[in-house]
Amino acid sequence: MSAELPSIEEVRIRALGVDDIADVAAIHVAAFAESEPEALSRAIASLPEELGRAWAHVRVALRGGACLGASVVWVVADELHVLDVATHPAHRREGVGRTLVRDILALAKDRRARHLYLEVRRSNVAAITLYRSAGFAAVGVRRRYYSDDEDAIEMSLEIEPETGDVVGRADEVEITPRS
Repeated sequence: MSAELPSIEEVRIRALGVDDIADVAAIHVAAFAESEPEALSRAIASLPEELGRAWAHVRVALRGGACLGASVVWVVADELHVLDVATHPAHRREGVGRTLVRDILALAKDRRARHLYLEVRRSNVAAITLYRSAGFAAVGVRRRYYSDDEDAIEMSLEIEPETGDVVGRADEVEITPRS
């Protein structure tokens, strides 16, 4: 007789509520404190503002009631600007980020968006890999973009608005981290 393995509860996504702000701010601190020491103050200040913006979509990733990650996306005309996708470091490689990106792609399809844009740290290989697996391509570099002078890789994804299909394209710039 074999023992059954317990099932892992799926990650669920919903809109950010006021009661989630402290949890999401804590995720930002855990996820970005090393590279962005101002992460807590930035998150606490910006999240309530985002809730009041009609064009902002702030979503949280939950499992068993625990907040594991969040995303912030602006919908502008036929474009989505992905401002933030963050997963608590203790829950990385558990599908949280992938689920948030799928949620963003579903929003794009629902809004019949044609383009999605984001910036990511050149050194954040895991995030770049995730975005590339979703169809994003590296299209530019913002030199010394972050407060610690690290470059940002600009990534974009094109969607066929009639079908919601991702239009494949190749990277236009080198994305290898600089040493």
